[in-house]
Amino acid sequence: MREILGRFGQLALIGFLVTALPLATSAQFREFTGRIDRIDERKMIVDNRMGDKVSFVPAERTAVDGQGKTSWQSLKKSDWVSVSWKMVDKPRVAYKVKVLPPKNEAGDDR
Repeated sequence: MREILGRFGQLALIGFLVTALPLATSAQFREFTGRIDRIDERKMIVDNRMGDKVSFVPAERTAVDGQGKTSWQSLKKSDWVSVSWKMVDKPRVAYKVKVLPPKNEAGDDR
């Protein structure tokens, strides 16, 4: 009986490691959406207009698309963006930037 339980325990441990290890090592992407507050070739600060400002650095090959923008250099202050980044990166790396249509803010009568 002890031998059967021992083998079952080993199989359970192996099964756990096979399923849990890839989840622990793969970093999930997060998204942060807001308006670009400042940008230069080394860093971008995005303001979500709810009190949060988050800075991002460009990846070696940051993918940029939307609203006719195709590169980090084409991004401008006041562009609305959604940035994909990984929580494990320090500093935060912008892997993908989706440029969104301009938004009307409260009190803006355009």
